[in-house]
This record gives sequence, structure tokens and C-alpha cells, in this order.
Amino acid sequence: MTFLAILVGTLVAGIGSVWLAAWLSFGILSRYTQHMLSLAAGALMATSFLHLLPEAFESEVGAQQLFLTLLMGLVFFFLLDKAELWHHGHEHGHDHGPHDHHNHHGHEHATHGVDPSEPSRGQWAILAGDSVHCFGDGILIASAFMADMRLGVIASLAVLAHEVPHHMGDLAVLRQGSSSRRAAIVKVSMAGAITALGGAVGYVLVDALQDLLPFFLVVASSSFVYVALADLIPQLQKRLSARETASQIFWLGAGMGMVVVISALAGHSH
Repeated sequence: MTFLAILVGTLVAGIGSVWLAAWLSFGILSRYTQHMLSLAAGALMATSFLHLLPEAFESEVGAQQLFLTLLMGLVFFFLLDKAELWHHGHEHGHDHGPHDHHNHHGHEHATHGVDPSEPSRGQWAILAGDSVHCFGDGILIASAFMADMRLGVIASLAVLAHEVPHHMGDLAVLRQGSSSRRAAIVKVSMAGAITALGGAVGYVLVDALQDLLPFFLVVASSSFVYVALADLIPQLQKRLSARETASQIFWLGAGMGMVVVISALAGHSH
């Protein structure tokens, strides 16, 4: 019975949050596509610094070990990006002669700084980080259900709510690359489905994994920080008019605000 509850809870939290995020991103907020990048950066950073890292540091694990994990995580995602760029450059190396540079610049200007021919660098880092994060979420939900049914339901809903702004960020990152809407939703849903795997594994190995949970949280947060700072923020650092800059700051704040508000609401329900 508990196992069934864990599966339902993790699937609702993992995949439900993706569909809700997709409905918001591609429905109500679809007119604000370029603002979604600012929103994404804000949501990813706030998820890391206000939610995942504090939770990791509340554990018994020493700060030194967790900071080391964070550092290794950032380096790992940087190398993952390098490998992907290198691989990508290898496939398309013959297209870009020196004369392309000017063209590329004009082209970039026309499409809000997003070059559709180049997949977003953060895709793999986002999906890898998502998968680790969702696995960790699954373990959290499993341990909550095993402590108390009601707590499990609350934990599932809290995870669902936390994940929505963050998945809106993920979808913005994937859409900005070569992915179509459907492909973006499928990729993030697959990462979301790993929540159920985390739940199942958590059910079996909850005591052993409980000790590793802080490390899962830190690795996931390192991927979000990396993507926000290496992939999203550089695209926002263009010379813009005061008005455009203000709107970027507004959306960045909105992304952070969403996570803060949801964390506060989820915190009260515990």
C-alpha cells in the first residue's frame, strides 16, 4: 500500500509538474518567450540557493564535504558542456568559414540573441541535473510516505509546486535550443519520471540513501547554478535599453519570487 502511494505520489509530482509548467509556458505565458530566459535563470538560482542547498546543509554532513561536492558538480557540468560543444563543433565544423562571422552576428540580432542553428549549451546539464534532482525528490517523497501517509501526500504536493517554476525554466532552456515544444516536454517529462524511480529505490533502500540525499541535492543544485550562470545569464548580458533591462530584472525577480512564495507556502503546510 505504501509502495503504491509512493509511486502515485512521485509520478504526480514528477510528471504532473512538467505538464503544468508546459501549460503555463506554452499557454498563458507563451507571448513572453524571451522573458522566460530571465524567469528561468531566477527560478533555477532560487531553487538552488533557497531550497536545495539549505536542505543539504541542514543534514549531518560537514559543510566542507558539501562545498567540495558543489565545486566538483560545477566542474563536471562545465566538462559535460565542453564535451557536447566539442562533439557539436566536430559535426558542423565544415560549415562555418571566416566569412560567416558577420552573417551570424546579424542573424543573432534578429532573433533575440538565440541562434536556432545552435542547440542550447545547457541542454544536457539541465537534463542531467533534473534527473539527479528528480531522483532525490523521489527519495524524499518515499521517506515522507514511510514516516506517515499524510506527510507523504504533503511532500508530493510540495515537490509538485516547487518543480513547476523550475520546469518552466527547463522548458525555456530546451525550447531555446533545437527542441520543438513536444520534444522539450517529452525530455523534461522523462527526467520527471525518474522521480518514480527514486521513489521505488528510496522505498527499498531508504535508510542507506537517506545519508546520500544531501549529496544528491548539492549535485542537482550545481547543475542549476551552472546553467543559470553559464548559459542563461550570458544571453541576458547584452546592451539593452533601460526599459528592456528593467523588464529583464523584473522577470529575473519574478522567477526567484515564484520559488520563494511556493517554498513559503509548502513550508507552512509541513
